[in-house]
Amino acid sequence: MPAISRRNFLKATGLASIVAGIAGEDMFTRMAFAATPYAGDVLVVLSLRGGFDGLSAIVPAAAADYGDYATLRPNIKIPSGQLIQLTPQFGMHPAMAPLKPFWDAQTFGVVHAVGMAQPNRSHFDAMEEMERAAPGSSLRTGWIDRVLGLREPGTAFQATQMGSNTAASAFLGPSPELAMYDIESFSLEGAWDDVERAKWDAALRALNGDAPDAVSAPSTTALDAIATAAALPGDGYVPAHSAVYPATGLGDALSNIAQLIKNPTGLQVAAVDYGDWDMHVDLGAVDTGWMFDKLTELSGALSAFATDLGATAMNKVTVVTLTEFGRRAEENGSGGVDHGYGQAVFLMGGGIKGGQVHGAWPGLAPADLIDGDLNGVNDYRLVLAELLEKRCEATSVSGIFPGIDATRFNIATQA
Repeated sequence: MPAISRRNFLKATGLASIVAGIAGEDMFTRMAFAATPYAGDVLVVLSLRGGFDGLSAIVPAAAADYGDYATLRPNIKIPSGQLIQLTPQFGMHPAMAPLKPFWDAQTFGVVHAVGMAQPNRSHFDAMEEMERAAPGSSLRTGWIDRVLGLREPGTAFQATQMGSNTAASAFLGPSPELAMYDIESFSLEGAWDDVERAKWDAALRALNGDAPDAVSAPSTTALDAIATAAALPGDGYVPAHSAVYPATGLGDALSNIAQLIKNPTGLQVAAVDYGDWDMHVDLGAVDTGWMFDKLTELSGALSAFATDLGATAMNKVTVVTLTEFGRRAEENGSGGVDHGYGQAVFLMGGGIKGGQVHGAWPGLAPADLIDGDLNGVNDYRLVLAELLEKRCEATSVSGIFPGIDATRFNIATQA
């Protein structure tokens, strides 16, 4: 029988792919120093892939604005009498009713008419630019990676993509991140129970015991991460406070993030991708159809997440939604809405100044639209910058968002 190499042995156990999943270019360098405990919020970034139609979710309800909205969307508009009134100027889609208690508690808020400095309607280009978040610069790293680069190194769970084995491009760069489909499946191949996992753990640690640190440190980190995940309930998790997550990918991902927050995993940034928002056709009616179903799932999952964690834990958690672009103000001939500019951003957390729709509102009158789109007058990077400054211990965001100005929307309290 030919001798087996360390590389082939790691491949056979599945550890090599896990090491790759948590290793950035300078993983060893970052792990070689003791970490200063991070005391800011866990930032949960929920990416609504496909182009989220903020005008279906948060509707301009004031008489003049609603008249423009109804003219633009005669067949897919939300009837004014069925809106959940948020402010004199805005109402919320009735499918989002699970979030109204958090609005009333001022832990859920909105920034409307959000956009990019250089908007476009290409999914790929807009998504890449949104996650790079450095227009006009030569930077090619992702904005989350740059956030992590300004912090002391943490655990393998410091930055975690949940619900996918591939990290979003916002993580692109030298800082390591962990990408996992879910806690339950994050394991060694062949280690089907605790006894087998302990055997493989011991064998793999022994195999690397005499290896240089540059070789042994990544595999040791991976084994430690697997041991941490194995100690969590996974599929056996019981949410607190009678919270009920929807039995969907989004519900599962947020449930898994709640487990990482409740346990000493060292989680600082979590990202979740939630797609299927590209509603060119058959967006649906106020109480049925594609948009109704998606908003029902989104609202139910966010409500369950906040309920599960409870007010005390949510005081140290900030949730923000992003999307590559909004939709056109006018419906198309197929009962949907095409690619546009201005979007709506949702915010949740104990440190959020909720119960408000923040940012400038440009209006929906013909003269206010940009080539038929809601004008994205509120730069999404300014939203992220304020969250990082006030909730996530960022002393300066100039290295994260080059060229950013001093404008802020007063969306959060100082931690």
